[in-house]
Amino acid sequence: MSENVHNNVPLEYSTDEGQNSIIGFWIFLAAEISLFATLFATYAVLFSRTADAMEPAELFQPGIVLVMTVLLLTSSFTCGLAIHFMRQGSLKGTQILLGITLLLGMTFIGFEIYEFIHYVSEGVTLQSSAYWSAFYILAGTHGIHVMVGIGWMIGIIIQLFQHGLTAFTARKVFIVGLYWHFLDVIWIFIFTGVYLIGMVV
Repeated sequence: MSENVHNNVPLEYSTDEGQNSIIGFWIFLAAEISLFATLFATYAVLFSRTADAMEPAELFQPGIVLVMTVLLLTSSFTCGLAIHFMRQGSLKGTQILLGITLLLGMTFIGFEIYEFIHYVSEGVTLQSSAYWSAFYILAGTHGIHVMVGIGWMIGIIIQLFQHGLTAFTARKVFIVGLYWHFLDVIWIFIFTGVYLIGMVV
């Protein structure tokens, strides 16, 4: 692949390979949007089909959901700051902000695991009803994506320690940032369309 350097552009866009990779990742995110749109549509169709299982309003915990939302929104902010520091040429700043993002993401997953365990302990599982199947699949798919992002970010932080800020590592930081912001947007839809509506309907 061509490694021609383009002047006066951010480091992640400074090579043809970087530009092509970022464009390719936007296409990948379009496919991910289709996946989550399908899961949201399925959830909406099955919203009232709780059968004999508990209603979501009986189980959803506003405090836990609010903490999870704050954690993920804050992690999106710190991830954005990591990109800012990267573009300023600050390796240490990029590493620190990615590390904070990583910790916030791991804490979010910890709360989500706690939430699922709590629901199961109350007798609500994937098999309890069509509604709960749709809920677990939607929230679980998002959670799995967050865990993938965590693993991905760990790998990038290691590469930053090994190679520093280069066109190659900058591209990776930028792309994982796009991915993380995408997950944050999806969570806002889950928070609004699943938890808030589930608590009041």
